[in-house]
Amino acid sequence: MELNMKICFSLLFSLMLMFSACGSSPSTNSGASPEEAQALAQAALNRMDGGGQPVSQPPAGQAGAAQSAPSTQQGTVVNTGRNKPAWVDSVDSAYNRTQYVAAVGFAADRTMAERSALANLTAIFGQSIRADQTITNTYQEAVRNGVTAGWTDNIAMQNTITVSASMDTLIGAEIREVWFDSRSTYYAAAVMEKAKTAQLYNEMITANLNIIKNLINMNPAEKNSLEGFSRYQFAAAVADINITYGNVLQTIGAAPPAGLKKGDEYRLEAQNITKEIPIGVAVTNDKSGRIQGVFAKSLSDLGFRSGGNNSRYVLKVDITVSPVNLPNNPNVFARMELSADLTDTRNGSVLLPYNFSNREGHSTLAEAENRLFIAAERKISGEYTKKLSDYLSQLLPKRQ
Repeated sequence: MELNMKICFSLLFSLMLMFSACGSSPSTNSGASPEEAQALAQAALNRMDGGGQPVSQPPAGQAGAAQSAPSTQQGTVVNTGRNKPAWVDSVDSAYNRTQYVAAVGFAADRTMAERSALANLTAIFGQSIRADQTITNTYQEAVRNGVTAGWTDNIAMQNTITVSASMDTLIGAEIREVWFDSRSTYYAAAVMEKAKTAQLYNEMITANLNIIKNLINMNPAEKNSLEGFSRYQFAAAVADINITYGNVLQTIGAAPPAGLKKGDEYRLEAQNITKEIPIGVAVTNDKSGRIQGVFAKSLSDLGFRSGGNNSRYVLKVDITVSPVNLPNNPNVFARMELSADLTDTRNGSVLLPYNFSNREGHSTLAEAENRLFIAAERKISGEYTKKLSDYLSQLLPKRQ
């Protein structure tokens, strides 16, 4: 039985080879449903950087306009032959502007031709559809880590957001056709169907507006906290992503949903929140309040008030200064070890640790210690503001 099966598979494989050598065969993808086409396009675009090949899909009525031959790349089909498709010279002849946005790319390599077509399609929309890379990374990281799941109202919205964040190109764009001139050049047509694109982007904007609504829905006590600050910061990032989606819709002649705001409106409110959050600074073994003063200035530079009684947030700074014995050295040395933990006293958690050690020397111990404090002031002034700023910019709101 096993031998018969092997013979059957061998015969079948031989027939397949004979069939592929006999000449042309029409593409089997032209009959795909819109849902299947969209799924294929999204999967293909997601694979693009990994060397995957989108499926060629001739528009209705043109499937037999040119010869086609099986491609050796993952079983897809590339149109070949002397009969150049009309879309190569005029993409509008095959993809009417009232229904599509389309562009052509070409290269000696098929993959590069497809990427060229997608790049040319993206260029039609200009820079208005690109968000700052830091904002994009923040948004995508939040989606990957499941942060957005706690701020959406239903699974459908979360699925929409997950799909949108996974794309690194225009959502709804797909490679519809590829033609090889049988000599040296591949041509590819990248296409977006306006009606389908409008629906996709409207759904994504609506889902993101839902996230923003839930993020900023807080009472004053919740709002005036670092958690409230993070919620407004993330709302700003989501709003900026929405602006790029809205620009796509405007470019294709569709109206975006109402309620779009720039991210700067939410960032301004985040800055206002910092003014309402006092952070206490408690330093042990300070010298004339020097270390407390430099930390207070760092907080002030970021908009926070320092001090206050019973502050929820306290920067706990501990300083240890001790002599250092270095034999055969005429100078006297001292070492400072400093730790500064930004702490949430409500739950006792350390939000941001910061520490360093340093050594200074002089002819007297008093002057060596004085040099330690001068060096510590300089180091804190040069580092802490940026460290705290980076922490706040990366602070994502916790799930509800």
